[in-house]
Amino acid sequence: MIRSGNPVLRGEIFSKSISSSAEKAMTIQGTVNKTFLLLLITVFTASWVWQEPNKFLPFVWPSIIGGLILALVTVFKKEWASITSPLYAFVEGIVLGVISVIFERQYPGIVMQAVSLTFGTLFCLLLVYKSRLIRVTENFKLGVAAATGGIFLVYLVSMILGFFGINISFIHEGGPIGIGFSLFVVIIAALNLVMDFDFIENGEKNNAPKYMEWYGAFSLIVTLIWLYLEILRLLAKTRQR
Repeated sequence: MIRSGNPVLRGEIFSKSISSSAEKAMTIQGTVNKTFLLLLITVFTASWVWQEPNKFLPFVWPSIIGGLILALVTVFKKEWASITSPLYAFVEGIVLGVISVIFERQYPGIVMQAVSLTFGTLFCLLLVYKSRLIRVTENFKLGVAAATGGIFLVYLVSMILGFFGINISFIHEGGPIGIGFSLFVVIIAALNLVMDFDFIENGEKNNAPKYMEWYGAFSLIVTLIWLYLEILRLLAKTRQR
């Protein structure tokens, strides 16, 4: 069974979506092209927001909620990914634009560093994956998936406690524990990219339907956005010191 640590990619997706001989099948190149398009949408929107961030402040929470809804729709109706994934990239671009401006105002130059590290990590891991220096075994997949689930559980608990005025400050501040936690999260987010590469490669081998290219591109965008935000947080914590 094909598995992925990315929460939007599950092992049964491709196995339940095998393309018929009369239908065009998913390809890695097609997924790469669509990933590039979604990246362009995200970057263009974020750059647009960057110019006049104050005008977009009222749209941050609607964009966050809209992005969550679009992500859930894409996960459960992957046939709609060609429509929902570009919309997701657009609304996430708004969120990323505003967040990036906030961090940049506090720590000048941090956004360019985070962007460079994000894409540097992407290309390095792609090279490592293609050279087979990392073996995506079942134990590796299960370990990354478990760590990813644990991280999201910590964030969920932290958010719920925050509503009651209880803050888990040691993981959000710039102390050794906070920096160590962020570094761990960045590593797990990066390993999710490897999982996604493997998952998409297996999708091509299994002749998944053509629309799964959009779904695979969507999953990569989700991971890249997560990786960027975590690198941004890590850099901010190191500057606090």
